[in-house]
Amino acid sequence: MQNQPKSRDPEWTIIKLLKWTTSYFKSHDIDSPRSTAEILLAHVLELKRIDLYLRYDQPLCINELSKFKVSIKRRIEREPVAYIVGVKEFWSMDFAVTKDVLIPRPETECLVEAALSLLPEDNGYIGKPSPKSILELGTGSGAVILAIAFMRPKYIYFASDRSVKAIKLARQNSKRHGLDTAVSFFCADWFTPLNSEKKRFDMIISNPPYVQTRVIGRLQPEIYKYEPISALDGDRDGLFCLRHIINTAHGYLNRKGSLLLEIGHDQKNDVRNIIDQCGNYEHVLFKKDYSGYDRVVRMKKKR
Repeated sequence: MQNQPKSRDPEWTIIKLLKWTTSYFKSHDIDSPRSTAEILLAHVLELKRIDLYLRYDQPLCINELSKFKVSIKRRIEREPVAYIVGVKEFWSMDFAVTKDVLIPRPETECLVEAALSLLPEDNGYIGKPSPKSILELGTGSGAVILAIAFMRPKYIYFASDRSVKAIKLARQNSKRHGLDTAVSFFCADWFTPLNSEKKRFDMIISNPPYVQTRVIGRLQPEIYKYEPISALDGDRDGLFCLRHIINTAHGYLNRKGSLLLEIGHDQKNDVRNIIDQCGNYEHVLFKKDYSGYDRVVRMKKKR
């Protein structure tokens, strides 16, 4: 059989594999075992998930079975599905992801929603010389800034990350969605290369690291074993990066410019105190995510 890689194994049809894999994942406490099995098998066969059921009695060849077995093993070792298949949906857009970046999460779509609510579709600059400019700090895969750029194409976008590999991936994702000229990506550690006297923005957004260092090891193994710790670790109190951005961003905002941040589900009061102590913002508003947690904070630069 090994000398005939194209031969089919009549014992292993698509539907039989799905049933077996679902049961196997359940026995290993893998979340969403059926949908996980579908995603992995569809990826191996280069099919859409619905096609699995249209071809339910199709047997797999030896090569396909071997690839699927590798995928199953990786998932049993708790590697996230997104890293296995190399893509994650966010804002109804598919983004390439690697272990160099965080996997985009549904709650982060609240950050996109908050930004869009402040960005009129007509750019708000009809008849004026320059459109508004938006900067994302710590862009990772580029999911957030590219989702906004897709929805509001008439603005000027910039995005930074201190990881060169992340910036390369974000640029790949921009080309993937035909947005390669919409966003200017650059490598930077927060505001380090920027000169506030020369470049200011109408909006700065970020989903910075905000997990307490001591908590990271208690997270799901899918997170602490595979996702980049540098994109998670917010130092001892989880507020280091949030504090730095809040205390610095106002110097890089235009008059009436807005700062939007994703925060931890239990950080509202601490973040409010940091904003109050900074004293450079007004009209502070917290927005809840789909689970009812305070997830996004937005504020305007004081006049």
